[in-house]
Amino acid sequence: METPTARWRRLLPRTPGRWAAVGAALAVLVGGGTWSAVADDGPPAVQREDRMLRPGGVPIDTSYFTAGGSGKRPAVLIGHGFGGSKNDVRAQAEKLAADGYAVLTWSARGFGKSGGAISLNDPDSEVKDVSGLIDWLAKRPEVELDKKGDPRVGLTGASYGGAVSLLAAGHDQRVDAIAPVITYWNLADALFPDGVFKKLWAGIFITTGGGCEKFEKRLCEMYERVAVSGKPDAAATKLLAERSPSAVADRIKVPSLLLQGQSDSLFPLGQADAMQKAISANGAPVSVDWISGGHDGGDNETPRVEGRVGAWFDRYLKEETGTDTGPAFRVTRTGGIDSTDGAALKRGASSDTYPGLRSGGREIPLGEGTKTFRNPAGSAPPAISAVPGVGGGLSQLSSLGVGLSLDFPGQFGRFESAPLATSVHVTGTPTARVTVKATEGRDAVLFGKVYDVSPDGRQQVLPSQLVAPYRITPDQQGKPIELALPAVDHEFDAGHRMRLVFSATDLGYASPAEPATYAVTADGPLTVPTAPAVKTAAAALPWWTWGLPAAALVIAAALLITARRRTATPAPDPALTDVPLQITGLSKKYAKSVDRYAVRELSFRVEKGQVLGLLGPNGAGKTTTLRMLMGLITPDEGEIRVFGQAIGPGAPVLSRVGAFVEGAGFLPHLSGRANLDLYWQATGRPAEDAYIDEALEIAGLGDALARAVRTYSQGMRQRLAIAQAMLGMPDLLILDEPTNGLDPPQIREMRDVMIRYAAGGRTVIVSSHLLSEVEQSCTHLVVMDRGRLVQAGPVAEITGSGDMILVTTAEEVSEPLAEKVASLPGIGSAVRLDDGRGLLVRLDGATTSRLVADLVRLDVPVTGVGPHRRLEDAFLTLISGGAA
Repeated sequence: METPTARWRRLLPRTPGRWAAVGAALAVLVGGGTWSAVADDGPPAVQREDRMLRPGGVPIDTSYFTAGGSGKRPAVLIGHGFGGSKNDVRAQAEKLAADGYAVLTWSARGFGKSGGAISLNDPDSEVKDVSGLIDWLAKRPEVELDKKGDPRVGLTGASYGGAVSLLAAGHDQRVDAIAPVITYWNLADALFPDGVFKKLWAGIFITTGGGCEKFEKRLCEMYERVAVSGKPDAAATKLLAERSPSAVADRIKVPSLLLQGQSDSLFPLGQADAMQKAISANGAPVSVDWISGGHDGGDNETPRVEGRVGAWFDRYLKEETGTDTGPAFRVTRTGGIDSTDGAALKRGASSDTYPGLRSGGREIPLGEGTKTFRNPAGSAPPAISAVPGVGGGLSQLSSLGVGLSLDFPGQFGRFESAPLATSVHVTGTPTARVTVKATEGRDAVLFGKVYDVSPDGRQQVLPSQLVAPYRITPDQQGKPIELALPAVDHEFDAGHRMRLVFSATDLGYASPAEPATYAVTADGPLTVPTAPAVKTAAAALPWWTWGLPAAALVIAAALLITARRRTATPAPDPALTDVPLQITGLSKKYAKSVDRYAVRELSFRVEKGQVLGLLGPNGAGKTTTLRMLMGLITPDEGEIRVFGQAIGPGAPVLSRVGAFVEGAGFLPHLSGRANLDLYWQATGRPAEDAYIDEALEIAGLGDALARAVRTYSQGMRQRLAIAQAMLGMPDLLILDEPTNGLDPPQIREMRDVMIRYAAGGRTVIVSSHLLSEVEQSCTHLVVMDRGRLVQAGPVAEITGSGDMILVTTAEEVSEPLAEKVASLPGIGSAVRLDDGRGLLVRLDGATTSRLVADLVRLDVPVTGVGPHRRLEDAFLTLISGGAA
């Protein structure tokens, strides 16, 4: 059985044959899905089928969504939040179905119209239901299978639905990718952090579920026991831990997108941190995204989150390897107020690696001494930090000096820093080393938090309204211990102070009813993580920073267009209206030369949907041909027609041509998106004709668009240049050496961009010296040498001769078996393919039919046999032949 880990590794092909297959699959997928929707002037209609299934013996209410076409497609399961039903995720299901997925939603046990008792994602109940739903998907004719009974399937969902996504990945190896949102890793840690009962949220759980009688009996008894005592016991902790994703941590080995809320006192950021560490340790790709909202309220960034989840599934379920899944780490930051509506402005910050919660620690000295305070009888009145459903909206504005918090005199101790000399952006978990003592040998239950205090000391803000509880037992008291404060993303401005507070009570938690006195001594500085690798996207710039360059570009473009329109062009040829390019008898002499030609008598034709590779050694005339094609220089003889229109300087049909030649110039201080907007404005064409979003989707730049271009890698600049060339979605796209300066992963991404673009019926012409890349991305070739055409035709025809035979097999070929084949009479060599599923055999006297007979005799599970010659071999043969 292929494991999920092996499956996602398989998504990174290593052989030319496999890349060709991936390219073909992408062509079919995009041609039949995305572009047909555009041609129909709207998204495909989504059908929904409601049915009651019994995957685990309990009736489960489901909805199944599909859209358009009869082709195979991956499946997605979407779980709902606690207290909700399948209806809560209908909109997301319809969007994913329209994007080419088979989507199944369901109401979990005890919710909606489903039967059964709430078991909090018990592996023998709710998780078993999910496996049963996967069984059902495997029988659907439209669902893509990895093998019989094993559908290509991903899971997503928020909170309760996010947890079951993680659990299903751990219990069912058929799951291929997951994207849990604002959920838990260990429910015992979430509801009983450090042995302190999170009473407010636990009570909300019970009431949201419909009351204790709606839950499995053991869970109801456990809740009532803990609620009465105010302290979780070992049995309660064990029960919740057994039903948590952390119980199967070593078995979650699939690509995982983890989206966690900053405004979340129920499942704080530390839960996602534990997920990331465990899943990445299993070898799977993991990305972490800290969204603005959470269970406490606020903006959950639904459009952006669903967009990123969709991209994640496109990459790991559809195997669209060029899809940008976003950075390894991203956090939404709040800064400033929108003057039009008073809303908090948000910007993304990201890094290429996950920083964890303690990266870039900076020590902030605190005031010394011991603070003594008291836990009142009955632990009332309690301090206030987060208020579920209320505090979240305010917590987003904590960076703006707005917050909700309250500590009662005599119930807390505080340690304060000096005014900060410079601003400090905290990203992660601050830590403090303290010594704690409680009277009468009791547990000390404390609540730690770090306030942002204004320079005048009159205002304090609690970032994200979060507090960390601690239960410090008598054996821990009297000695220094390190306490972790809540994980946040918050900027402390210069001149502000950091105030570390330990309180004896908190509204959200159970404190001991018996009165007690606590003494807390700070044993060192407050250490705050700054995550220096995390960079915030550039903010919007004043109008004049782009207005002046824009005006210059507009004037230059207007002058250029006016000059070009003075040149008349021949009449259109109606017979070539649907032909992207036909070149006939094209010749161009070198400057000041009478008989030396850069291009001579060149003729070839390109059809719709082709990716044409223009090949030739240095000096072959490739760039000169492209420059004539774009109307930059005039041929001495011959004709170029694009969609039947003759090409000359200023030809109107050039508006249907996009080009990337010899790099692109960008304004480095502007973001990628601003550069594209500015470029399009300079063309003078209507904004609605730009199709910027479509071009960006194909180019796959993701969140990088908001960053200044000066921060881009070479690969990102190249993709931005390609996106610029694709603005307006031109029918003919010309790329001259688009992979120059790129590393292998970036080259692979550029290859996928070209394949996706042509898959919609458009045409791409690419000039490149990387023959292996041309072989994997192009459908047709034009080979030039010394200005003349050497050969033109499909790649397969040009490479399809020679003595190398490609044998593909249904199973992996062992090394001993490959050696047996190599020792056969008439066989020069036999080498296993990189993935083991085939051989490259060089014939040395034997015929292909004799080879096949010998392979059958050796029980080699042959699935295909054909000629195989590298493009490099064919190219060198053609060029040497031309030279002779």
